[in-house]
Amino acid sequence: MTDTPSIVRRMPFPDSSSRAVVTPLQPSVVYSSDTPDALDAQYEGRAQGYTYAREGHPNADVLARKIDQLEGVTPQMGEGFITGSGMAAISAVMLGLCRAGDHVLGGDQLYGRSLRMMHEDLPALGITTSVADPTNADAFAAAMRPDTKLVLLEVVSNPTLRVADIEEIAKLCRDRGVLLVIDNTFTTPRGFRAFDFGADVVVHSVTKLLAGHSDVTLGYVAARTPQMRDAMLLKSVTWGLTPSPFDCWLAERGLYSFELRFDRAQDNAARLADALALHPKVEKVLYPGRTDHPDHNRVRALVGDNAGNMVSFILRGERAETNAFVGALDNVAFAPTLGDIGTTLSQPATSSHRALSVQDRLALGMPEGFFRISVGVEDAELLIAEFTKALDAV
Repeated sequence: MTDTPSIVRRMPFPDSSSRAVVTPLQPSVVYSSDTPDALDAQYEGRAQGYTYAREGHPNADVLARKIDQLEGVTPQMGEGFITGSGMAAISAVMLGLCRAGDHVLGGDQLYGRSLRMMHEDLPALGITTSVADPTNADAFAAAMRPDTKLVLLEVVSNPTLRVADIEEIAKLCRDRGVLLVIDNTFTTPRGFRAFDFGADVVVHSVTKLLAGHSDVTLGYVAARTPQMRDAMLLKSVTWGLTPSPFDCWLAERGLYSFELRFDRAQDNAARLADALALHPKVEKVLYPGRTDHPDHNRVRALVGDNAGNMVSFILRGERAETNAFVGALDNVAFAPTLGDIGTTLSQPATSSHRALSVQDRLALGMPEGFFRISVGVEDAELLIAEFTKALDAV
């Protein structure tokens, strides 16, 4: 035996009269309390603290407060919270706010996994669903039912970049007592403040533009009232939709450059869209900032000059031509993601919308040659040259 303390015992963190400039990473799963009374005080809301990381941890809260500032979340609304992914955020909304017998109405061009949840997973829970064209408020009004509980919309659709008639649909929701949920991933709070336009709940895939470096997977949820927030957070904790502290720490670091990245990528997107529109191998370009976009006037009303960093276009041809184009596109990752600091390219037919039939994709305006570009912060002239070279190779 020895009097030397066991190295298994935890050591207290060193005290310091100065503070770390960088947010500390806190990977601890559990937190100790001084007494049972102290633990009761935390669970009963009389004291602030952490108990178990699935219920919350410091790195998630630091990140959430920063996104709260971007989205204009006030103390009266409660606080947003972080989830393990963007789809975890959508899941927290549906699990927390809907019950068997409710109806959910979504935009017909939601993110592919959101559509799959609408068509397959929610019905398995007894929640009925349908979709309608969000650019047509009359179509949305006709699709609403007496049992409609909430509407799920993206301001700019993925990947066709059509712009929802948010103002009219928000009015419909208010008049009929329906909750409006906005997925603000594409537009970001830099381009669109969803609560200012009547949203009851805002969600993000933090994985994308907010974090911006393709090295984290996270989501975010905020609500107009503390009651809605608490209902969704409870389900997030129970269903284990928990974010990683390390991912939260990385996302916070990425968030510091978010506005700089957004502005540079948006400027690049506008220039690349104009260049693509001039190429003979391109049948059509979709960019909300262009005057030939079908919803251009609505874009100006909703986001002003912030048309975003996403560009879609249709290449003339079928699989042979799309293979040739992608194969000749050097230094641009062909990958099913968006929001990276570098430019990435995806094809809905082989990624986000591969579960749809050819006919269903064509009905949504996505033939084989449809591509979506998430424009990054590279030099704009370099991007234009690389895309021009790849198109010339088709």
